[in-house]
Amino acid sequence: MIRWVVIFKDSIEMLEVRARKDLRDAHVAYAKDHPELLIGGGLKPEKDEPFCGALWVVEATTKAEVKKLVENDPFYFPKHRSFEIFTWGKLLEDQTATL
Repeated sequence: MIRWVVIFKDSIEMLEVRARKDLRDAHVAYAKDHPELLIGGGLKPEKDEPFCGALWVVEATTKAEVKKLVENDPFYFPKHRSFEIFTWGKLLEDQTATL
């Protein structure tokens, strides 16, 4: 398995998507159904500012698998959210990070 990081960049209109409870609930259920999505969450420029994107850490064999995971997420609206996928190696591989 390869570790990947997905960096999402949202347009201001994505805030309307985030405000919809039905989509948010579907997004959370989707994440729970995909254990390859190790961790994820929204990004803000400052603590009290609105979300501007998100970050995921994923374990998958191929970049194509990660892309499919992103594109099938109920929170993915290509009109309002772009993304980039990068391979990622953890610096302190022998240490566990607990969030």
